[in-house]
Amino acid sequence: MDVSYNVRTRLELGVTVRNISIVAKTKDTSYDGSQIQVLEGLEPVRKRPGMYIGSTGYDGVHHLIKEIADNSIDEAIAGHATRVDVRILKDGGITIADDGRGIPVDKHPKTGLSTLETVLTVLHAGGKFGCGGYKVSSGLHGVGSSVVNALSTRMIAEVVKEGQLYRIEFERGATAVPFKKVGKTDRPNGTTITFYPDPTIFKEGVDFDYRWVVDYLRHQAYLTKGIYVGVYDERTDERAAFYFEGGIQSYVKHLNIGKEVVSDSIFYVEKMVEDSGVEIAVQYNDTFTEIVKPFANNVLTPDGGTHLIGFRSALTRVINDYARKNSLLKEKEDNLTGDDIREGLTAIILVKLPDPQFEGQTKNKLGNPEVRRYVEQVMNEYFAYYLEENPEVAKKIVGKALLAARARKAARAARDNVLRKGALDGMGLPGKLWDCSSKSPADSEIYIVEGNSAAGSAKEGRDSKTQAILPLRGKVLNTERARLDKMFANKEIVAMIQAFGVGIGEQFDINGLRYHKIIIMTDADVDGSHISTLLLTFFFRYMREVVEGGFVYLAKPPFYSVNRGQKKTYAYDDAERDRILKEIIAEKQARGVAVNPDEDLAKQAGVTISRFKGLGEMDATQLWETTMDPENRVLIQVRIQDAERADAIFTKLMGDEVSLRKNFIQAGAKKINLEELDV
Repeated sequence: MDVSYNVRTRLELGVTVRNISIVAKTKDTSYDGSQIQVLEGLEPVRKRPGMYIGSTGYDGVHHLIKEIADNSIDEAIAGHATRVDVRILKDGGITIADDGRGIPVDKHPKTGLSTLETVLTVLHAGGKFGCGGYKVSSGLHGVGSSVVNALSTRMIAEVVKEGQLYRIEFERGATAVPFKKVGKTDRPNGTTITFYPDPTIFKEGVDFDYRWVVDYLRHQAYLTKGIYVGVYDERTDERAAFYFEGGIQSYVKHLNIGKEVVSDSIFYVEKMVEDSGVEIAVQYNDTFTEIVKPFANNVLTPDGGTHLIGFRSALTRVINDYARKNSLLKEKEDNLTGDDIREGLTAIILVKLPDPQFEGQTKNKLGNPEVRRYVEQVMNEYFAYYLEENPEVAKKIVGKALLAARARKAARAARDNVLRKGALDGMGLPGKLWDCSSKSPADSEIYIVEGNSAAGSAKEGRDSKTQAILPLRGKVLNTERARLDKMFANKEIVAMIQAFGVGIGEQFDINGLRYHKIIIMTDADVDGSHISTLLLTFFFRYMREVVEGGFVYLAKPPFYSVNRGQKKTYAYDDAERDRILKEIIAEKQARGVAVNPDEDLAKQAGVTISRFKGLGEMDATQLWETTMDPENRVLIQVRIQDAERADAIFTKLMGDEVSLRKNFIQAGAKKINLEELDV
């Protein structure tokens, strides 16, 4: 008998739970047709949903919206729709409607079913396979719609054509109410799809996030100039609507809100090259980071692809050529690098092509080789014109790149100096680091601790095998407004770079990460929140892959200790403190003990309450029990759900514009912690 071990790891509030099941298997050498499973229709989608939508968690649920809404957007791109409306329903469903041509309802020649039923039940059936339905689209219509149908408990499709309403209903991909002509209607032509995600597939929950829907629709409005998009949430009565005549130029302006731009002028070009469209908008700001968003047929491709490669190549070439031609670069000076030129760059690249080749159904990267040539051709010609026609703007752009080049060289010298000193001292790690003995990054974690007193308690109370301690002295550098050369002069920043092992800038390599949990542990007060924000700014701006990999956490120390004799219970906020007190009171009453309702909760419960003012007030035992013990601690994992929103928040909080920061703080004044501020 063979024994197989199925190991599943699950993270809940920083506690790793391993469920191990042992499955007995008898040896069987036979192998015949009876062991081959054939999945028909939409069964493969329900069997392996992750293959089609990437995940069955939060992202997967919302990917369903994209699959349907993208089809409506495609109607607008093709010039057949002027609006898309989304309604989040109280009963858990969502309705997406457009005023386009409507999915065809005639009998399909191959399936014998209505075309509407065909595209909603047959994989790879749709109007985007080169038969003239769409010249440009975000994907394969039949794949997306049919996958959503398969993963929904219920789907209702309604189509209006020439005053006639047609309808069909499905349950988990199977036809429940047959296709029929309902009759005459005053509604305009278009398609309306309502669906309910299947909770047996999406076991983490099927609730739609209103903010996600709003952000998605806003982006689509930016990318499809002249289209109206709206969303209404029946659950909360919230609504939003967008319409941008400027398209991606409006998008660039939005991304640069709160930043000082090099010029109000935005470079914009829209051109057809052969059978594809290239649309680009560019504007520089005074920051040290780059925001470039590449899209193909309105689909964001976060991993880039050939359109991004073509854009970067042309941008570097054109600016270097202009700088040489106008003697802004000296003869003996090296060309500006791509990193130099892209510092402070905000750009949107939107290509529209008849046959997009995406990597996977989730479309993270564009692969069409010809698109690089298209984008390079347009940028080489029209961005060169722009620089020639706007010499003052061109000089500012080149000047900013030259400053970036000098800073890069200064940073390299500073980095080499730091490394050289470390080598002379015989140290590869910062001297103040109390490291753990484990050499396995997966088992190792590092606490970044505010204050010497708290760091001392953390060192004494930690598990020295897996937990390292790096104390911070004072507030770290605000890296929102600092280049690498300035950062290498800051001891706290250098200590973190050395401790983490990933390097920074050109040398950054996520594979060198020494700890798979980087835990920020600060006091639960305003100063502690400020230090946490400074650290998160550093991670977001200069070590984003560490955040994206899920390696950064915030420790959540308790506010109170509720003491009943020798027994202590910790509360992390006022509400939890009161809940604990009420439970104690209820226990007393259940035993027949009388309590005085006129007294405060603590007196009714017969307990004393201690308020922790800071980590430094905790001894080693308390700090271990409350904040460091993996069995009891509460960790908040830092994730980037919306990089665009995060960028805007860090600009507001840590940038130079005081009014933006003041308004943000006033708007969030009632929020009491980082989770509720949703950063």
